[in-house]
Amino acid sequence: MEYRNELKFEVSDFDLAKIEGRLCPLMHADSHQSEKGYTVRSLYFDDLYDTCMLEKENGVSVREKYRIRIYNCNPDLIRLEKKVKRIGMTRKVSWKLTMEDCKAFMENDMDYLYYILRKHSGTLLEEFAVKILQRHFTPKCIVEYDRIVFIENVGNVRITFDRDISGSRQTDHFFDSGIFLVPVMPSARHILEVKYDELLPHYILQALDLGYLRKQSFSKYYITRAAIG
Repeated sequence: MEYRNELKFEVSDFDLAKIEGRLCPLMHADSHQSEKGYTVRSLYFDDLYDTCMLEKENGVSVREKYRIRIYNCNPDLIRLEKKVKRIGMTRKVSWKLTMEDCKAFMENDMDYLYYILRKHSGTLLEEFAVKILQRHFTPKCIVEYDRIVFIENVGNVRITFDRDISGSRQTDHFFDSGIFLVPVMPSARHILEVKYDELLPHYILQALDLGYLRKQSFSKYYITRAAIG
């Protein structure tokens, strides 16, 4: 996958309702979501020195982070994702995990990690196992939010409404539905994300234009760590 443009905005309930009304006739909803979207839960990893967090804080232009992600707390689909940021552009690589893979990463299972090195050479799975073994990457926090997705084939546009962003330090309970979550955004404030390849169609740009939204550099991982440690 090539690098893509990614725009992020902090928005209110009113902003999202207005934009949603404009986008509905122009774009189609993600086929994998229900009428109310779906819940995203991510387990973020960092090293002993919190390098991923500090690189975001210091505005490093080329950086990467790793997470394990599930949807609607369903363990049937578990993905390891690496997100790379390069001078305002983003690239995401993913790998479907088994529960055994996931537990090995979460629990630092040395035997299984070395098994991954032998059996999955040249893959994201091997790369992340090396991060854990060499740089001691460990789970740092859980980030959860409700997401609604709009898609447009022209420009490969993907617009997401991420509501009620919250976090938890109960990383050992990643698959439990009843973990304790702390809101990490001000009340009724959410995140609008716009991803596209080379072209953002003019009619979508017009639909998003409320006259006062300002692009921000925003990391759910960073604000969650800043809020809950």
